[in-house]
Amino acid sequence: MQINLTYDDLLTRYKDVEYLLVDVRSESEFSDYTIPGAINIPLLNDAEREIVGYSYTKISHDEAKLIGIELVSKKLPSLSKKIFELEKKHKNLIFFCARGGYRSTSLTSLMQSIGVNASKLIGGYKGYRSFINNNLNSLIEDVEFIVLYGNTGTGKTKILDKLKKMGADVLDLEHCANHRGSVFGNIGIGKQNSQKMFESLIFDTLYKRNSNFIFVEGESRSIGKCSIPEKLFLKIKNGIHVKITAPIEIRINNILEEYAINCDEEIINSMNHLRERMGNKWVDDMIRLIKNQNYKEAIKNIVIDYYDPLYEKTIKNYAYIFENQDANETAKNLYLLLKQKK
Repeated sequence: MQINLTYDDLLTRYKDVEYLLVDVRSESEFSDYTIPGAINIPLLNDAEREIVGYSYTKISHDEAKLIGIELVSKKLPSLSKKIFELEKKHKNLIFFCARGGYRSTSLTSLMQSIGVNASKLIGGYKGYRSFINNNLNSLIEDVEFIVLYGNTGTGKTKILDKLKKMGADVLDLEHCANHRGSVFGNIGIGKQNSQKMFESLIFDTLYKRNSNFIFVEGESRSIGKCSIPEKLFLKIKNGIHVKITAPIEIRINNILEEYAINCDEEIINSMNHLRERMGNKWVDDMIRLIKNQNYKEAIKNIVIDYYDPLYEKTIKNYAYIFENQDANETAKNLYLLLKQKK
């Protein structure tokens, strides 16, 4: 008998059960968005899915099913081998596809018939997405954010990392977006997450929090192509505002460490987007410095001429100000602040 579970079941009845989510959609579907923590074992790859989809819409549903069966049957030995290996490490395997239809249903039934402890996620990714949409705002209601602001390079991300290691709750929006939120925001970190994946990672962080006090970095509403959900953005805006400062030398070193390792081409491409704002001569001068690997001079100019004037336009009232000369010490001081708030 096939066991069907909702995502709500995973968060309630299964919250203390060890399981692994297995996304059986194609590689591109998985790459665009999935459930955090899931792995991908495609039942049909992108090309095969296109063939089946064409048959489904242009020929007949039955023909599409037959083609799908033929394509999958050829790879069943390799699929089964992967699943058997996973079963050795995980007590429960929970399969899902786009809507909880043919792909996850057929694979779950097959695995159960040969003794694998397999279940199916009801509604697939679509059902999960509906759950996120219906419950994200309610997660935000009881949260109070301690919001770190500060000029570029003051080390806010480092501080958040240290706080997380100390056991504080941290919502790293830039990590959720896989983008740093500026014209140089995608340098060295690859493809940005989709809006759906962004919101999934936010939900995951908020749901797993240990308290109602969460550290977060102050961001504009948009982080690259991702947009912070309105209720969350307003909650952060009304949080406890903390300003982080740092000497210019430390800021330069922080930026150098984060951006300037084997990323010259990406930096130059991003630099060209500033021509309208900063002028051709300024941009050409910065590109020349980068090509000559005079990174510190380039960073100093970019910080002073471009980033700092932008930041000064968003001056806020701060409850606390910390100078960050050492991320560990600053994080310890912020952690003490958290204890006082609790």
